[in-house]
Amino acid sequence: MNPLVFTVVQIALGILIVLLLPCAYRAVIGPGPADRLQAVETTTTLLIGIIILLMLLQDSALVIDVGVALAAFGFIATLAIARYLSEGRVF
Repeated sequence: MNPLVFTVVQIALGILIVLLLPCAYRAVIGPGPADRLQAVETTTTLLIGIIILLMLLQDSALVIDVGVALAAFGFIATLAIARYLSEGRVF
């Protein structure tokens, strides 16, 4: 891997890790359930980005499956929580 690309990926990885802190704060302290749901969804998206960047650093295509699975589970969880918040039931 090119040293410039390696450095840029490491910087992006650091930024994503730092961005997890305000999302975790909002998920715990959020003023309402909708804000907490948005924080959890953003945290999931950041984690997918971190997994993809780690895949680039390790040159391993197997890790991409974990990112895809996390995206699918995050989507299903967001739908379930949103329905629970709006209707008071999941199914």
